[in-house]
Amino acid sequence: FEKLGFMDMYHSWWFVTLLILFSANIVICSVDRLPRIWKTVREPMHPITEEHLRKATIKKELILKGKPDRVKDIVTSAIKGVGFSYIESKEDKGYQFYSQKGSFTRLGVYITHLSILIILIGSLVGIFLGFKGFLPLPEGRSSSVALLNTGSLTRMEGYERERILNAIEASSGNISNASMQLSMDENSLMAKMRRYGIQPLGFSIRCDDFNVDFYGGSDMPKEFKSWLTVIDNGKEVLKKAIEVNNPLTYKGITFYQASYGLIPHSLERGIFIFKLISKDGKTSNLELRFGDTFEIPGTKISGKITNFHPALKITPGRQLFASNTNQLNSPAVYIDFSESGSLKPYSGWIFKRYPETWQLPEGHRVEFIDYWGTQYTGLQVRRDPGVWVVYLGCITISIGLYIAFFMSHRRIWVRIVEEKNNTRVVVGATSNKNRAAFERKINKLISLLSKKQEGGK
Repeated sequence: FEKLGFMDMYHSWWFVTLLILFSANIVICSVDRLPRIWKTVREPMHPITEEHLRKATIKKELILKGKPDRVKDIVTSAIKGVGFSYIESKEDKGYQFYSQKGSFTRLGVYITHLSILIILIGSLVGIFLGFKGFLPLPEGRSSSVALLNTGSLTRMEGYERERILNAIEASSGNISNASMQLSMDENSLMAKMRRYGIQPLGFSIRCDDFNVDFYGGSDMPKEFKSWLTVIDNGKEVLKKAIEVNNPLTYKGITFYQASYGLIPHSLERGIFIFKLISKDGKTSNLELRFGDTFEIPGTKISGKITNFHPALKITPGRQLFASNTNQLNSPAVYIDFSESGSLKPYSGWIFKRYPETWQLPEGHRVEFIDYWGTQYTGLQVRRDPGVWVVYLGCITISIGLYIAFFMSHRRIWVRIVEEKNNTRVVVGATSNKNRAAFERKINKLISLLSKKQEGGK
């Protein structure tokens, strides 16, 4: 599957070949038919014989009283009344008026074809000049590279990739410094980076914090959010909190919130963040590690962190049970409270997701805010310089489809011929699309002629 490109279909040789063949098919078909359509678009209107007029797809006739010279103004006024200008041609026994609208609409299908080619070009630009990768970024850490899909690596290749990543991180993304640290020339390092799917960003991105909200007391995530900082040339240039469907974009590279997880072997190295509130309102914010002690402000009551669990739950019957998960779904910390060396009776578990456990019997409050530095945010990293070309193609295809489906090339001929003391009006019309709508307009023309004739009486 990897050899045939099924693990990365949009970059595979056969997918690109299909795009090129599809494009060639569109071009060849369009070039083959365009000269005939272009001739129709450019061809000027001209008078037609009565025989051709009667063969028009839409035909109407009407007898008006009076000579053609008298009826002429009524007819031209009606033609203008249905939205057509006209060209006049003098005949032996009368006049012929003809007009057309929307000849350019025959090109709508070619605008659509062109837009498809623009979209395909945009996709090829994205395939060859862009990238799509992944970045597992721990809280408090920064990275100047993204990881691309490379297929399977051998154990030695995986080890070498980690060594390169560590060198780049230690060099703050500077490839020259990383190559010196690894004792290899810069070109060789870049070649290995391409082989191992290490994509430089040109700047660094840092995860300042990560948080997950859940539905009620379940383990189903409701929302997960990352607070990111972009660092360019050693300066913080952008800060943003991202979540699903609300990414961060900098220098054409977009970071999407995609996943999250627990950093391996991190549970005892994280930082507990507490907010302490004494019963008389004194507060303090603390950042502690496992085994640290603290004191409630304004009292002699101290607490010590003696245990921790990443997913401890409380049943409706107030029983504790531990979830079998490697996620920080319901962190709980066990604190031994003491005063003057003796343990307090309310020593026990304090839960991040159960605020009722924050309240101590004497009125003091210990709020478990976060256990920071133990999770990573999974970012999808994408650079697609062809996206604006695709947007242009989408706008163009909208225009082309509107022209192709909702507009038409309409032509009309009106011939007035003297018959005894009356004038016969013959109307012929054609439309390459939506004939029914155009026929209603011709009926309106006939109605206007009738009303104007009656008004003239």
